[in-house]
Amino acid sequence: MFDVVVVGAGISGLRVGQLTADAGLDVCVLEARDRVGGRLLSLPAGERAGLDLGATWFWAGEPHIETLIRELDTDIHPQHLAGDAMYHDGSRTQRIDGNPIDTPSGRFSAGAQRLAESLADRLPEGTLRLTTPVTDIDATPTHLTLRSGSDRFETHHVVLALPPALAADAITFTPPLPEPLAGLARSTPVWMGATVKIVAVYETAFWRTDGLAGSAMSHVGPMREMHDMSGPGGSPAALFGFAPLVQPGQPAPTEQAVLEQLSQLFGAQAANPTSLHILDWRSETFTSPPGVESLRNYQNYGHPLWAEPALDGRLHWSSTETATSSPGHIDGALASAHRAASAIISATRNERSTTA
Repeated sequence: MFDVVVVGAGISGLRVGQLTADAGLDVCVLEARDRVGGRLLSLPAGERAGLDLGATWFWAGEPHIETLIRELDTDIHPQHLAGDAMYHDGSRTQRIDGNPIDTPSGRFSAGAQRLAESLADRLPEGTLRLTTPVTDIDATPTHLTLRSGSDRFETHHVVLALPPALAADAITFTPPLPEPLAGLARSTPVWMGATVKIVAVYETAFWRTDGLAGSAMSHVGPMREMHDMSGPGGSPAALFGFAPLVQPGQPAPTEQAVLEQLSQLFGAQAANPTSLHILDWRSETFTSPPGVESLRNYQNYGHPLWAEPALDGRLHWSSTETATSSPGHIDGALASAHRAASAIISATRNERSTTA
């Protein structure tokens, strides 16, 4: 019998696990994948460098990520801003003086996934269990039982640290989640769930030599926006872009289409990356439920119901979609983690004082 079981070892679930374990609770973190990080996914690019296929930035004034960076002593660097931007409206490609596309932001030099890995290292030994997808949660007035294959986990509190729409699709609740909570979960968009992220790696950041910032907006080709993803000082050198998917079944962009667009915007050298990575987040079954493209009601983010524990106060939500501040950001995921952990710690102390 655990005090709390966390479903999902993304940055939010790991933060809940660490906060509740530090408070003396008996914690178990279950992760369906064979890795931690969830939507924090980074390509290794040298001993101390990483390129992000998932979440990338943080911004000034985001208190939770700033605190975590200090706690973990994480290497960071600013997003590259200097240079001109490119724009393609269908009739022509043009260069725009300055860079009105990018805003001042921070990057994680080793990749955002390193945050999750560092948090996982701080959990008590045996707390984290990978390749353990939860399929069922059964509730009684006194506890919850989770099932993953033949494994059973009994706990006083559960934290769903995954996109609500995925939880609603992948987990069978007995009894069913009450309405309107179930409907809210089913209709809440998955941040990045209907997006393809593309990273092109180069020998050098040649666009900087040409006076370009590496940023672009386009209404032609698969990628709508592009940015410089290079590390500190331009190494490793990389460009990345987002290709939105708005129609169910819309295919992911091909390598040929991506390289044609990059060369049109940044010149012939852009057509010859040392490596090209295309990640369709719809294919990540432990992030996106089927039909994720049709979920567009972003007003569900930060809905008051996410802050109300369900199933007799034992089921808690913790993901960036449920945050009232910075939803869609890493800071939002951390804010929701602090909310859930605080509620569980408080409830556990009250329960223990009542039975003492």
